[in-house]
Amino acid sequence: MSMTRRVSAFLVALAAFMIFEWINLGFNLADGHKTSFYVVHGVLIAVNILLALTLAAVGVRGWMRGRADL
Repeated sequence: MSMTRRVSAFLVALAAFMIFEWINLGFNLADGHKTSFYVVHGVLIAVNILLALTLAAVGVRGWMRGRADL
């Protein structure tokens, strides 16, 4: 079963938004916290960027194989 291009486009847009948001969060972390704070947020950022890249790959693959919306 293939997904529609609308769903594929949504996944790619969601991935782009996630990457933008998490990178933006990384740059906006305030100074003065304990090291554990930065470690936890660094792991969260890395995991969410990996999830976003996976969503983007699925979305692009779906777009290439997808059918036009009916």
